[in-house]
Amino acid sequence: MNGPVSTGNEIIEVGAPLPRLKKATPLSDRLVRLMWSSGETKVVDLAPALASRRAYISLRNDDRLFRTLRVSEYGNAIQWDENLDFSAVWLDRLPSVQFDNASFRQAMDVLGLSLDGMAAQLEVSRRLVAQYRKDKPIPRHIALATQYLVERQGG
Repeated sequence: MNGPVSTGNEIIEVGAPLPRLKKATPLSDRLVRLMWSSGETKVVDLAPALASRRAYISLRNDDRLFRTLRVSEYGNAIQWDENLDFSAVWLDRLPSVQFDNASFRQAMDVLGLSLDGMAAQLEVSRRLVAQYRKDKPIPRHIALATQYLVERQGG
């Protein structure tokens, strides 16, 4: 046998620790506010996932059932009555639906893009980018595209 051999009850860690949830709160329109054990909070939209899997038909249509949402005992998932759940690993990968003008400005700074550069990346007008930097509400597709650009850069 090659390598060290463990004879005790040791914990071996490889890679990043698994995400753990501290709290989950159901909101309207199948949105959920998640609080992670790290203290970070984000709001995610579960509607697309619920619409994509037959097992979640009852969660799509039953508000009472959706409000039974809770964090699992070990914080590794959210769960509902009727044995329905989503893993914390999967939830951690979902983009936040909260993306405001300050977030847009910050993303531009992280990306190091000017108004013209951001307009070219998003394939929108320079004027629209300037409005998003100020106070114009940011459509979801622009928010998701911007978040993707930041993630792809590693920011």
